[in-house]
Amino acid sequence: MSEQKNIHISADSIRQWAQNCLQQAGAEESIAAAMAENLVAADLMGFRTHGLMRLRYNINCLRDGSSRPSGDYQVVSKRAAVQLWDADLLSGLYVVPQAVDAAIGMARECGTGTVIVKRAQHVAALAVYLERAVNEGMLIQLMCATPGQQVVAPHGAKSAWFSPNPFAIGAPTQSRPILFDISFSMTAAGKVRKAIAEQQPLPYSALITASGDYTTDATTFLNDPASVLAPLGGQELGYKGSGLCLFSELWTLALSQLGRHQEQPGLDANTVWIQVIDPSAFGNVEEFKAQAQALVDGMKAATPIDKSYPIRIPGEGAMATRARQLQSGVEYSPELWRQLEKVADFMQQPLPKRSNETN
Repeated sequence: MSEQKNIHISADSIRQWAQNCLQQAGAEESIAAAMAENLVAADLMGFRTHGLMRLRYNINCLRDGSSRPSGDYQVVSKRAAVQLWDADLLSGLYVVPQAVDAAIGMARECGTGTVIVKRAQHVAALAVYLERAVNEGMLIQLMCATPGQQVVAPHGAKSAWFSPNPFAIGAPTQSRPILFDISFSMTAAGKVRKAIAEQQPLPYSALITASGDYTTDATTFLNDPASVLAPLGGQELGYKGSGLCLFSELWTLALSQLGRHQEQPGLDANTVWIQVIDPSAFGNVEEFKAQAQALVDGMKAATPIDKSYPIRIPGEGAMATRARQLQSGVEYSPELWRQLEKVADFMQQPLPKRSNETN
């Protein structure tokens, strides 16, 4: 049996299709457009587990009321350079870009701006929001925690307390920007689910079983009791990831005053920390970019262990992936395309033609 080829489809057409599905699920046009934009943006950058793989989830949330289809966020408190927002279950895909823009505005006035958004529904890949600030010549940092979720064990434990807690930064240079996006767990839950769907082991021991063993067996995530995610650093160095999880939850959950002990268990509503810094508050912007460029040039000049794997700057691969897919079409595996076909049938929204299809 011949191997099935990946499907290529234009970004504009798949984005419009996703928006149509989300609007039919009840989202008002502006919310559906932002949700579709940022889901496809994740696919374009190669963050597959945060792209249209999560479209059906977002549709279900709109339909069952766990994600609000309309309305606005509430500004709970504010000072000159800080604000606390309550998204009240609006999609994070819609609210977070607005929060980044608000932080940029404060940074122009005060040199820095921080917005914490609590109770935001699905946020997806933090990387897709970084360039809003970087393109304005600013630095940005984002962190996210989910108070209703417990899937990451503290170091030395075999039961969970933390959420995976993604972290991202962006900074301008004299060339391509620095775009860095990781989680403070050994892997993300989405990657475990992907491994289960593809019947593949994880590439490293990222799970801790109920008996306390580290494993690559993704199916243990479905056991009862289920395995839990290990903190970044794994069996030997997990104290680092455990401390970083605590750091991110102090900056998100504690500052927003909505902790894991208060939130409804299982509710997938996130708290997001957004901080933007304007380098011009500290000196000449172009000199900052020159300093940033010198840092990345030094990285690139380091002697590689294997010449076939040159040193890469954070974001380099994602930007190359996006450029390629904007040219040749967004690439979806046959397995994911079948998921999207099910969504198309469910929402009665036919998928657009593939890039290699003809009338």
